[in-house]
Amino acid sequence: MNANFITLTKENIAKEHICCAFSDKKCKDSYELKKEWLKKEFDNGYVFRRLDERAKVFIEYGPAEKGWAPIDAPDYLLINCFWVSGQYKGQGYAKALLQSAIDDAQAHGKAGLTTIVGTSKFHFMSDTKWFLRQGFETCETLPHGFSLLVKKLNPQAENPTFRESVKSSECEHKQGIAVYYSNRCPFTEYHINNSLQETARNRNLSLHIIKLATMEQAQSSPTPATIFSLFYNGKFVTTDLSACMDSRFDKVVKTE
Repeated sequence: MNANFITLTKENIAKEHICCAFSDKKCKDSYELKKEWLKKEFDNGYVFRRLDERAKVFIEYGPAEKGWAPIDAPDYLLINCFWVSGQYKGQGYAKALLQSAIDDAQAHGKAGLTTIVGTSKFHFMSDTKWFLRQGFETCETLPHGFSLLVKKLNPQAENPTFRESVKSSECEHKQGIAVYYSNRCPFTEYHINNSLQETARNRNLSLHIIKLATMEQAQSSPTPATIFSLFYNGKFVTTDLSACMDSRFDKVVKTE
């Protein structure tokens, strides 16, 4: 494998793509919102590293204390989006990107790395089985399908934990649809404020849209999946953004 990776910065992000939605015209505004989100998070030590190709091959991570997730993991790095797609799978890119995060954790004296995944596969979340093959271990599991994984560099360090806000699998809105999302993903803004609005109207369902606009809001959210989570009648349903679409909503909700 001859890989050339780029680490995005405030100086180069204007001219570099961020992998997802770069050719999706309807998500153009959402795409720019993700770039703005990244620029702010760079000041918190956030890292976005990708293959120097027009491809979806990238990793995002940063200090867990500054992470947009309801976990407690002092001195850990939190891996967020991590994706190697299509023809680039099976060529060692994922291992190389993960190793770069491990190297950063070691260089900064971190206790280890942690990440939130689906106990079984969840949409818009990393491959759980792959992480386990790379030496990560499960340190906590929630009954509604989320797991917290850890790879320790300091064997004596305490395990990361989920916060109490996510342990009931419920949100405060008990009727209709409620969605929690952030600009961590360049697809969410468009589909929630367009597709999901139509879907709710067509079913005469109340719709509560909760945008997690700050790190503090994300860290106290009722879901570990702060990119996008859909609740129905107060219960967590899915991280699958396609549920916003009229043609997919009923099937996704019924399946989940």
